[in-house]
Amino acid sequence: MRCSTLAWLTPCALLLSACTTTDPADLTPLRTAVTPVYKDIGTRTGPCISGGPDNVAQQFYDYRIAHPGTGLNNLAGLRPYLSSGLWNELEQASQAQANDQVLAGKDLFASNSNGIEKATVSSASSIPNTDARNIPLRVNLNKGTTHWQDEVLMVREGQCWTVDDIRYLGATQMPAGNLRLSLERR
Repeated sequence: MRCSTLAWLTPCALLLSACTTTDPADLTPLRTAVTPVYKDIGTRTGPCISGGPDNVAQQFYDYRIAHPGTGLNNLAGLRPYLSSGLWNELEQASQAQANDQVLAGKDLFASNSNGIEKATVSSASSIPNTDARNIPLRVNLNKGTTHWQDEVLMVREGQCWTVDDIRYLGATQMPAGNLRLSLERR
C-alpha cells in the first residue's frame, strides 16, 4: 500500500511544482487598466437627466429660469431633476399647501424669494472622488442688481445625478436655512 501511495503522490507533486515554478525572465509586470467599480447607489424611480452633477445642476437652474414658479406650483417639470426623497417631500407639501401659506409666493429653490434671472453653477471637475454619492456645488445667482450664492446638494441615484437639497446662503425669508427644513417647518 505504501508503494501505491508514493506512486500516486510523485506525479501529483511534479505537476504541482511545474505549476508554481516560473522563470525570472517571465516576471514582467502586468499593465492592465483598472476601471473603478461603482458602488450600488440604488435605483432611480423617475425620469433622469443625463450628465455630471454640475451639468445637471446647471440644467435644473436653466429650467427654473425658463419656467419660473413660486411656492409649490409648477413642480411637474422638475421631476427629472429632483431626487426621489426631495420629490416626495415636495408632493406632500403641495398636498398640504391649501391650509398653509408660509411658502406661497416664494421661490423655494433660491435664497431670494423673488426668483432668479441668472444662475452659474461651479464646476465639479475639481472633485477627486468619481465614486462620490453626493456633491455640494456653489451656485452664483442673480435677480436684477442682487447677487448671491446658494449651495445645491447633488446626489446620485443609480447612474443619475439629481438635486437633493438647496442650502440658502444669501439673505432669505424662508422658514429655515435649506429647502428640506423649510418644507418641514412650514
